[in-house]
Amino acid sequence: MSTLKGILFSQFVNEGLVGLVEEMQTKYKPKKGRRFNHDNITYEVGRSSLNEGEVQIEISSKIPQDDLQTPKEMKTYFSELKKAISHGKKKPDMVEMENIVWGSKKDSEKERDYVKVIYKYALDEFYDNKEIKKRQQALDSGTYKEKLPEIPSIFTNQGRLVLQLVSEKAQEFGRGHLETLIAANAKVQTKIK
Repeated sequence: MSTLKGILFSQFVNEGLVGLVEEMQTKYKPKKGRRFNHDNITYEVGRSSLNEGEVQIEISSKIPQDDLQTPKEMKTYFSELKKAISHGKKKPDMVEMENIVWGSKKDSEKERDYVKVIYKYALDEFYDNKEIKKRQQALDSGTYKEKLPEIPSIFTNQGRLVLQLVSEKAQEFGRGHLETLIAANAKVQTKIK
């Protein structure tokens, strides 16, 4: 059963990931939905999910099928990418290859292979009590620069600060994972060519 903390954190993790999507679509070539394109590879930032007290963050990238001729080359690409991703700061909890058959309008068959990467975080990894205290002191002294989010069900500034930090951390974690995936794709593409 989800707790109130879990539900609120999950909501603000998703807000952070929405900010990340906007950031990546500004930095790279935007695509529909939660996707963007960089170096002819499409990336997607999924919505987070709450499962057994942990928040899951999912990112994915299309496997560049145009550059790979055989199923063996596809498997080799995936295997090399999986190895490269595993050397990031945080090890992924799951890396798998997915196949999507339907086109975006569901009216045509269009086969694509993706690498899906999932990272899991305990709720406490999204905030730091020392950082909250520091921000609260800045808020009390009038030197806090950011605007606190208006959250109807949260009545204290400390609660708002925590949720603001959750959103920021989610964006930071997601950005790091995307940078790892982008670098891994570049490394594997160079190695295969």
